[in-house]
Amino acid sequence: MTLAQWLQQAASQLQTLSPMAADDARLLLCHQLNVSSSYLYSHADECLSEANTAALAALLKRAVQGEPLAYIIGRWPFWNIELEVAPCTLIPRPDTELLVEQALALALPANARVLDLGTGTGAIALALACNRPLWQVTAAEKVTAAVELARRNAQQLAAANCTVLQSNWFSAVSGQQFDLIVSNPPYIEPDDPHLPALKHEPLSALVAPEHGLADIAIICQQAPAFLTAQGWLWLEHGYNQAEAVRQLLTTAGFSQVQSRKDYGGNWRISGGCLYQAEH
Repeated sequence: MTLAQWLQQAASQLQTLSPMAADDARLLLCHQLNVSSSYLYSHADECLSEANTAALAALLKRAVQGEPLAYIIGRWPFWNIELEVAPCTLIPRPDTELLVEQALALALPANARVLDLGTGTGAIALALACNRPLWQVTAAEKVTAAVELARRNAQQLAAANCTVLQSNWFSAVSGQQFDLIVSNPPYIEPDDPHLPALKHEPLSALVAPEHGLADIAIICQQAPAFLTAQGWLWLEHGYNQAEAVRQLLTTAGFSQVQSRKDYGGNWRISGGCLYQAEH
């Protein structure tokens, strides 16, 4: 079987599962052969070895059974970096890049201190650390396996300005203050109908009680003690939670409270400044 024939066959099997079936097939083939996409085009008539054919059949079976491509490949892009991923953490998503975009747009000190709560793979923290080498970024994560994963990613990206700590929200940063706190916490309601589609990802990183707002409420309430004067807090949340999150921020003493929509037009992040900026 040639590379082109395998791609066609794989895309056909994946088309009912993914709107990007052809792209997914290419990713699997590039992963197995350790080649670029351009190689597949220039070597379309090359025949697969028996060993590669067998290995690809196993990979494709996992994909057809619904396992996320990111877990099959073990790496995934986020912002302008690539990360190791594993089932102990969420797969970084394009919507979360909005948090990075917002953070990089803030007028923070050149040597800003930044805290990323519930870092998972380290996606947000490492995107910020790699794009702002003078910032000192702390990535906090409760799950031991995820802490180890984030540390590996920091090492692979040579992000010496990012420190990964095992921490249940603020537990490991007592007495410290930051110019910016960011977080993509669990915010899905326990009975959300979309949860079955996320069955391969850790439930603890997805679901929160109190209509999905429990962890966001904790962060809003505790963050002021860890922020510098005029420090910012920005949070990712569900498409229908913006108003509730803005209220939580206001109640906690934040000003300039605002929300932003993601690339799909849904309200996705909200944030505020601890004190009103001086004029």
